[in-house]
Amino acid sequence: MKRKLKVGVVGATGMVGQTFMNILAERDFPIAELRPFASENSLGKKIELQGTAWPVQVLKEGCFDGLDLVFFSSGDDISAEWAPKAVKAGAFAVDNSAAFRMDPNTVLIVPEVNGHLINKDSKPQVIANPNCSTIQLVVALKPLLEKFGLEEVRVSTYQAVSGAGQGGHDELIEQTSNHKKDHTPATFPHTILFNCIPQIGSFNDDGYCSEEVKIMKETRKILEQESLKVSAFTVRIPALNAHSESVWVTLKKEATREQVLGALESFEGIVLQDEPKRSVYPLARDVSGKDPVYVGRVHRDMENPKMWLMWVVSDNIRKGAALNGIQIAEKIFFS
Repeated sequence: MKRKLKVGVVGATGMVGQTFMNILAERDFPIAELRPFASENSLGKKIELQGTAWPVQVLKEGCFDGLDLVFFSSGDDISAEWAPKAVKAGAFAVDNSAAFRMDPNTVLIVPEVNGHLINKDSKPQVIANPNCSTIQLVVALKPLLEKFGLEEVRVSTYQAVSGAGQGGHDELIEQTSNHKKDHTPATFPHTILFNCIPQIGSFNDDGYCSEEVKIMKETRKILEQESLKVSAFTVRIPALNAHSESVWVTLKKEATREQVLGALESFEGIVLQDEPKRSVYPLARDVSGKDPVYVGRVHRDMENPKMWLMWVVSDNIRKGAALNGIQIAEKIFFS
């Protein structure tokens, strides 16, 4: 029987935080105590989980005392300040922000891909949860790396508004409800309705936006392939939830389509939907609310026999955030 854990969730009332609660309930995660943390605006609220109403708390000195595990679904600044305090209090900190991802002393984990790096016998530490777009990409890449080796990866992402949090979701809904009105965007740099915006995050001097840099750097770290060529281009689209990616993968050796499909289909966490002549391939609206990474439209490049194209879709709030964090926790305590 699994021992029950004392668990904290920072950012418990946000979109990802609420998804944490739903998945903890779905997976019957063994909870002895839950401490949900949010801003002062949420004081007085209670969060229901496993038949108990847990009062929302605010972060303060000593708030993590006695906890085994703290999930952070908050901004970089909050995680940078408070995750080390959770560790100092004796808890593992699973952090969904970008604060620790590229820290050489912090492991960056997608359990199906590099869960072996988790040392469950170690002292409490911060474990970083990757960027949502990176997670689904590396799950699709890992079986190809294992079977054929990777020379180069190029990815263009088509990211749902939920990736910008509740504000992004609400902005698209509001614009949709009155599509004839001129809208002043608040969450995005331009109106998202009937539009595609080739920017997620801020731009650097080389012309890359921060989301693209995250994907490129995190992919190499997670796959433990520091010399792998990775190029990313990110686009925000007016889908409510679930990110889609078109991926070009150059393998180190030639493979048949049957071999590539077999590698993908047999890998944990992947669902293959690949009957293009019947218009069967993953769609964001179908994948939303589901756990796996879905792959389809797998075909060879017409000019390079080692290059393969594929379409990768996953729920960015579930597998791209909350579920991946909970799977990390299950690896720490129950594997």
